[in-house]
Amino acid sequence: MKSQSRFKTGSPLRESFPKNVLREADKFGSHIKQQDTAGRRDCRNDPVISIDPSSALDLDDAFSLQRTGGKRWKLRVHVADVSHYVKANSPLDREARIRGNSTYLVDRVIPMLPSSLSNGLCSLHPDSDRLTKCVEFTLTSDGKVLGARFFSALIQSKRRFSYREAMGIIRGTQQGHLETMLRHSDRLAQKIRAQRIQSGSLEFPSRETRLLLNRQGRVKSIEPIVHDRAHQLIEEFMLLANEAVATRLSKLQRVTIHRTHEQPDPGRLREFRGSLRRHQIPCGNLKSRREIQRVMASLNRTPAGPALQIGFLRTLPRARYTTRPKGHFGLAKDHYAHFTSPIRRYADLLVHRSLFESGATRPSELHRIAEYLSATEKNSSEAEKESKRSKLCDYLIQKLRRGDTPLHNALVTQICSFGILVEVSELGVHGLIPRRHLKRNRHHLDLRQQQVRDRSSGRLITLGSPVQVTISNVDKEKQRIDFTLSSASMCKPRKASAGRA
Repeated sequence: MKSQSRFKTGSPLRESFPKNVLREADKFGSHIKQQDTAGRRDCRNDPVISIDPSSALDLDDAFSLQRTGGKRWKLRVHVADVSHYVKANSPLDREARIRGNSTYLVDRVIPMLPSSLSNGLCSLHPDSDRLTKCVEFTLTSDGKVLGARFFSALIQSKRRFSYREAMGIIRGTQQGHLETMLRHSDRLAQKIRAQRIQSGSLEFPSRETRLLLNRQGRVKSIEPIVHDRAHQLIEEFMLLANEAVATRLSKLQRVTIHRTHEQPDPGRLREFRGSLRRHQIPCGNLKSRREIQRVMASLNRTPAGPALQIGFLRTLPRARYTTRPKGHFGLAKDHYAHFTSPIRRYADLLVHRSLFESGATRPSELHRIAEYLSATEKNSSEAEKESKRSKLCDYLIQKLRRGDTPLHNALVTQICSFGILVEVSELGVHGLIPRRHLKRNRHHLDLRQQQVRDRSSGRLITLGSPVQVTISNVDKEKQRIDFTLSSASMCKPRKASAGRA
């Protein structure tokens, strides 16, 4: 019987694999066989490297960059060739389809594939022969794509860098062939990134945190996740590969699974415009990506900016999988598919088959699978959030029991009928200052103006106000964290002025 992790939302997660699935995975062994290399381009002499989180074991992607003469570059993006091992309708395939994707909980990973494949034979570890699908780009020195080719390859990664190590090399002057290649890659990636943003791609500051656990599995510290240039390097190369594959499949008129992100919801966009108006922030036509980019840039210069950016994110629909290429609004791409993570996403595996094994999956079946994978992705995302929230609740409960309740800097993200919602970035949590904690004879909550007024001083709390709070209660069952507002948090009232909307 398969063990399962149960969460409040969605379906139970399947932790263990059926015996027949494990047997099929184990039969491949731990090394590439000679017959596996037939028909592949031998890239083992290329300066292939990977950049991943230091704790990752499932290494999906790697790359190499070489100058081809003049001002041109040859970029090869290598992606683990999972489709070589996981054949359509095999026991491995059926189990992977049911799971849909790997799920990354705070204290463990629930993988899509058995570890002998996900962490072993498919994972692009250094100094080991590995099978890949490669997207080879010819690029100009300013990052423009002149052409792309697709082929099966055999590689041997020369080195695995953590993001921190890669960032140190990007900033430094360390000599060596791989180090020099890494710095060239960084400069090229930044030019590709600039072009993407110029084309209308939306960028939002990262506010994520990572929980570090001790040997007992309890939170020992919380640290921000920094999206630095090393992360951006990998992101740009993978986005380039995903777009190239989707474009190629559309030209071939092959039905596949596309990654779709549709335009903002009109009703929520009107609400967001109202929030901008209340904060005297001018805006034009928010159906234009250029105008959204301009507004987002202006929010970086206002105290309410971070909260308003969260408000805009609420206008965006969740990205999903479809069999029609409807484009990706956030990335400003007409064609986009997931190709670069087949170890952990079943959609990517299907895209590999669509490109290299035409007719591997029937179009009618792909439509049903696309809807199902959108659901499994959402289920995993909710389980990951719940896992993190649960660990944080345990951590904060222990702090409350010890009487360790210092003041925390927080940001007001919403004012609603039941209180003030705040984000405490140093803890990586959202919580509530309940209305009952606001003294009725002192504070007036105005939902229309989205503000709380101190009756005696006239001072205000509005969307985006920085406040100081202490933790007052943690309910692990409901995963709810309540805060008490510090009396020093009220800000001076602002003079109202008419804003352009």
